[in-house]
Amino acid sequence: MNEATPVVLVVDDVPDNLALANSLLKPYYKVKLAISGAAALKIAQVEQPDLILLDVIMPEMNGYETCAQLKANQSLRQIPVIFLTALGEVADAEQGFALGAVDYIVKPFTPSLLLARVKTHLSLRKAQATLRDRNEHLEAEISKRVGEIALLQEVAIMALASLAETRDCETEAHIQRTTQYVRELAQYLQSQAIFPDLLTPENVDLMVKSTPLHDIGKVGIPDMILWKPAMLNNEEFELVKRHPAIGRRAIEGAEKLLATPDSFLRFAKEMTYFHHERWDGTGYPDALVGEAIPISARLMALADVYDALISRRVYKKPISHEQAVKIIKGEAGKHFDPVVVAAFLALAERFHEIALQFPD
Repeated sequence: MNEATPVVLVVDDVPDNLALANSLLKPYYKVKLAISGAAALKIAQVEQPDLILLDVIMPEMNGYETCAQLKANQSLRQIPVIFLTALGEVADAEQGFALGAVDYIVKPFTPSLLLARVKTHLSLRKAQATLRDRNEHLEAEISKRVGEIALLQEVAIMALASLAETRDCETEAHIQRTTQYVRELAQYLQSQAIFPDLLTPENVDLMVKSTPLHDIGKVGIPDMILWKPAMLNNEEFELVKRHPAIGRRAIEGAEKLLATPDSFLRFAKEMTYFHHERWDGTGYPDALVGEAIPISARLMALADVYDALISRRVYKKPISHEQAVKIIKGEAGKHFDPVVVAAFLALAERFHEIALQFPD
């Protein structure tokens, strides 16, 4: 809608009719005249009028055909069209409305009625344009706020993860690798329509972002145990087994500061607490069995173990990718969900690429 004087395009093959319409409208609007449908289309493309008064009975291209072409044009389809014609049958009006016209005025018309109809439809167009502009502004603001919230979530997760890094003997590269492993597994399962209700695009994104927090509970484990250059004894291992609960409590503490019960930290909490559970029920801390283990934790468990196997630790040497694949394959149905192992085997070479891409 033009902010200045509205532009009205009048289309009629009779010069006297154009002159009459021009004399009525010119005191109030900027008037453009066209003597044929083809001329109207050209003028409309250039002028982008706010309203078109269109005669029906014209040679070569009648008003209905002209209206159809206007509505088929992406840049012109929003311009309201009023048919102005001597055809007064109901079927004629119905055809005009079916083509997208907003009104239908039968000749001979009353000047005051024509002016009133034109004013009404121009007001409606202005209101629609205003509403559309407000909606676009609102959508832009919402998109901006959603982006800001997502960034804040990522910052919060990485801030918590960096706290764990300062205590753990494992490296930043471990976090980068396991994050990529979880992403690959989740996206593969999603592409195969496995766990479709759980692995939605939004959930996958949150799971991937939550991966760096899986070992945050190690901040509560003494350094002498985390950095011990040998295998842990039973007493020490029991202390280490506390880190899932410590991590969950830390995340729950953060959640209490949020206003929503279903926070963006829900997958971080699942991964932190359950990623040492085993499919056969021999894991910890709750000895869950099979599908009782959240899918986010099942993905994290495999990613974490694979990375531990191929990485050097203070208490062990790394093993080869091929050896790690063989071990994980043998743990299907025992340590790991068989479905997740199948996904891993399909992605084994990609896992190897990630390991090489993010070395310690």
